Amino acid sequence: MEMYRSKLVTAEEAVKVVKSGDWVRYGYSFTKPTALDMELAKRKDELYDVNIHCATCMRKFYTVEADPTTTHFRYNSGHMTGPERQLHDQGLCYYVPSQFGQSPDWFRMGYSKVNVAMLSVTPMDKHVYFNFGPQATFVKAVCDMAEKVIVEINPSMPKALGGFEECIHISEVDMIVEDPRADNPLPDIQAAPVSPEDAKIAEYIIEEIPNGACIQLGIGGVPRAVGEMIAKSDLKDLGVHSEMLVESMMTMYEAGKITGRYKTLDPGKIVYSFGLGSKKFWEWIDNNPALACCPVRYTNYPQYVMANDNAISINNGLEVDLTGQVCSESKGTRMISGSGGQLEFAFGSFFSRGGKSFLCMHSTYTKKGGRASRIVPTLTPGAVVTTPRPVVHYLVTEYGKVILKGKSEWQRAELIISIAHPDFRDDLIKEAQKLGIWRRTAKIE
Repeated sequence: MEMYRSKLVTAEEAVKVVKSGDWVRYGYSFTKPTALDMELAKRKDELYDVNIHCATCMRKFYTVEADPTTTHFRYNSGHMTGPERQLHDQGLCYYVPSQFGQSPDWFRMGYSKVNVAMLSVTPMDKHVYFNFGPQATFVKAVCDMAEKVIVEINPSMPKALGGFEECIHISEVDMIVEDPRADNPLPDIQAAPVSPEDAKIAEYIIEEIPNGACIQLGIGGVPRAVGEMIAKSDLKDLGVHSEMLVESMMTMYEAGKITGRYKTLDPGKIVYSFGLGSKKFWEWIDNNPALACCPVRYTNYPQYVMANDNAISINNGLEVDLTGQVCSESKGTRMISGSGGQLEFAFGSFFSRGGKSFLCMHSTYTKKGGRASRIVPTLTPGAVVTTPRPVVHYLVTEYGKVILKGKSEWQRAELIISIAHPDFRDDLIKEAQKLGIWRRTAKIE
């Protein structure tokens, strides 16, 4: 095709459009390019104050490694992974606070500058579209607002059917790069192992899920445990409307538990905005018409979440205080992940007819060889409140589940301490007394 050939350039030539002071957007997760990042890194001494943005990225950053001073390249992430967390700890990465569902709007409203979009995409199809793979998120919004759009062809990228805003037409692309360095199979990410605590938490949640429910799952051992238990349960005709597509959803689908029959919005479709999983998972996504990859504005906005009856939202927390404030993204001031869509799904699921939101955590964690409680009198200084206390519905640990909606401070303290690890309950009661939120008549079973 003549248009394709006219836009075909080398990675070295493509990165010449970047100027000092530019914001370069790599999209989301696996749309981060490889060859383009490598070639941009080589221009370090020519450029100053170039901001690079991505999120949930697991690829190597050649630009960041090329400039440990951050004078030339500065990396910004909307959601931390392990590699990004390491960069953040070294002062080489800055977090972008966000409500994930709003992110496409930032770009379209001009709040987030986009000079150059550089994206890894599938090869062009017969309809002359490039697919973004299993991460529609905010990628099309980035392209719509970019001064220049450069796509890097990854023959190994799975094609994620829409939905909408999952692809871009060749007419919207300025440059196309074909480079052997860009052929990168998505990593084989194995699901987190299920611990005894995860399994117990999942048991409490399964009791609350009716037939025909519409499920949202986050990442980690609890979602995996929930999915595996559902696959072996008598539950049926479940639907999925989720920010993230996870391995356990494939498990439930293959067990015949997901049909989407009773979904009001997108019946029969598994709706998601991005996915993470194993090689088998990527193969399941590729060209699968049962799945619909959509922008995160659609998956996460509460009005869309609540449109399906019996919306069930299941997410993780890192720490909760005695009034119900939940931190799910930082340990003090140290960023661990990001806000994601937890708050949006907590809102949306509660307003869904029959809906429920579950925030889950192990009661303790290992700290310098000892054990510390995730239930604390007050959050660690600097901790981010991911889900405010009025929004929390169900709180779950391996010691039980409690409903915080409509509860006074003293009721919350009693309920939350009741699902703390027994070794920490007495101290938590003493701290609650100091805070003035404990009644002498309160009882912990």
